[in-house]
Amino acid sequence: MNRQRSRLLAAQFIGPAIILFAAFVAITPELISGPSYGHDFEFHLVSWIDTLHSWGEGIVYPQWQPSSNFFAGEPRFIFYPPLTSMTGAALGAIFPWHVVLILMTFLLLAGTGLATRALARESIRDGSATLAGCAAIFFGYALFTAYVRSDFAEMTGGFWIPLLLLFILRDRNPTGPLRQRIFDGSTAPLALVVAGAWLSNPPVGVMAGYLLAGVAITLAFANRSWAPLLRALAGEAVGMALAALYLIPAVWERHSADLLSAITYSPTSIQDSWLFGRHAGALFIQHDRVLFHISVIAIGMIGIALTGLLVCWRRGSLPGKRRWWLPLAAIPVVVLFLQLPISLPIWNLLPKLRFLQFPWRWLVAVEAPMGIFFAAAVWTTHRRWRIAVVSVCAALFLLNTLGVRRFFFDPGAANYSVTAVLNGYRNRTLADDEQEYAPPTTDDSLVAMHLPDACFTANSQIALGQIAPDGILTWSPAQHTCTATFSAQAIPSKPRTEHFQIHAVTSSPGYLVLRLRTYPAWQVRVNNSAIRSMPQRDDGLMAVPVPKGPVVVTVNWIATPDVIAGRWVSVLAFLLLVILAKWERKHSLPRL
Repeated sequence: MNRQRSRLLAAQFIGPAIILFAAFVAITPELISGPSYGHDFEFHLVSWIDTLHSWGEGIVYPQWQPSSNFFAGEPRFIFYPPLTSMTGAALGAIFPWHVVLILMTFLLLAGTGLATRALARESIRDGSATLAGCAAIFFGYALFTAYVRSDFAEMTGGFWIPLLLLFILRDRNPTGPLRQRIFDGSTAPLALVVAGAWLSNPPVGVMAGYLLAGVAITLAFANRSWAPLLRALAGEAVGMALAALYLIPAVWERHSADLLSAITYSPTSIQDSWLFGRHAGALFIQHDRVLFHISVIAIGMIGIALTGLLVCWRRGSLPGKRRWWLPLAAIPVVVLFLQLPISLPIWNLLPKLRFLQFPWRWLVAVEAPMGIFFAAAVWTTHRRWRIAVVSVCAALFLLNTLGVRRFFFDPGAANYSVTAVLNGYRNRTLADDEQEYAPPTTDDSLVAMHLPDACFTANSQIALGQIAPDGILTWSPAQHTCTATFSAQAIPSKPRTEHFQIHAVTSSPGYLVLRLRTYPAWQVRVNNSAIRSMPQRDDGLMAVPVPKGPVVVTVNWIATPDVIAGRWVSVLAFLLLVILAKWERKHSLPRL
């Protein structure tokens, strides 16, 4: 009896161990050659570094990113959710940064496989569910995002989306009353998944919301029950309330930044990224190359999913009941439709859908259905055939890993690597700016490198900096654009990132142009008098009016009412979640 129990216990760990090993295999190119420096690696690495720096100053939830725009800063952490930034920062407190890049890739790929396996185990056996998890890692989008894009926040969708499907598709009490069908132990974790998606990546949050609604509506018609819709509504409401500490400030303060630039300018608008699209102009050369690769991946993933579905249909081995596999089967079809120009009215009609920027981001929702239908189609109960299937799949996975090394791996360059980013951070020569976080009607490219903390001038609109031989706008004292310069000083017992002072003596009334981008949360006082308005500069820097003589400029980042409201809503939502989880645990019936 004890031996049988030990075997069953060991069997529970075999599948997850295989998934972890698969994720390890998937990162072997990075283990051999170092991290792949995809498109967004610098964005995420700098966010991790700044978050860790803010923690060192005692700021638990950073709002301002100081290092962007050559340390003029930007409100990135208002509009970009905190979960991956904080995870990277926590790992960076322990490991070197180049190791953190590899470790994050491993964890997110493993999370994709484990979450897909958990969803698959609702309808297929453990062995085939493990194969589904491996397929989700190796067959396309996960590796593309990891190696070509290095978009760690978006990679979290490979984890959150399968869990979202798991908790909305579950029906533990199919014959119970409506209340028990809704709150069967799935609503509280569904709310956590919704919150996790929004706190990880806005596009993932948008996709999770629409996917949840679509699956719930499909289930409601298939089951002729309101339970899926009501569970989805409860999970979405509580989940978004949990994420309110991020969502409320991001929504309320959206007009304080140029967020629309992320979706209105080429090549990041929806129309620029249809399947196999081709465009004229130098701006699109790199874009079209990436678009071709992702189009091939999209066709491959959707083809595998639909072919697996057809094979399962012909064999009579569809995973689970009709109400379970039908929503999964619809996902690749809908995603294919969204890759085509004919879907443009949908993108324009549905709120916030255009903020996905690229239609192919929906491929993250195809990973789990693809893996499940593939595994259900090729798996067999015959032992010899099963060994053959596993062997062929292992060879395919290894071949894909070699393909990643050949086609996707980016070793970076001397000026585009962890070392270059760290040197730029130390020397304050790091641009790492995002135009969508700039003050409206301003231009990030006008912020000069090597600016002083404060430049005194009689002209608030004076241009600071000249184009250096390396093509970078740079300021130096020899340009004589500043009558005098002054350094910022920390305020005792307060974090320097959010609170500092400048002590100056001016020869005449004028302006102190600070190396700091304007934002409503900055409160500026001159000689203890609040400054209500300042001239707007094209570079977005603060131009603080000052009188003649001794001047003390105090700059403080304040918690605005929307930030305070968001924190309180999240606290109340957490208390509600605890109550809901306890109530579900007490009143839901055991799983059938």
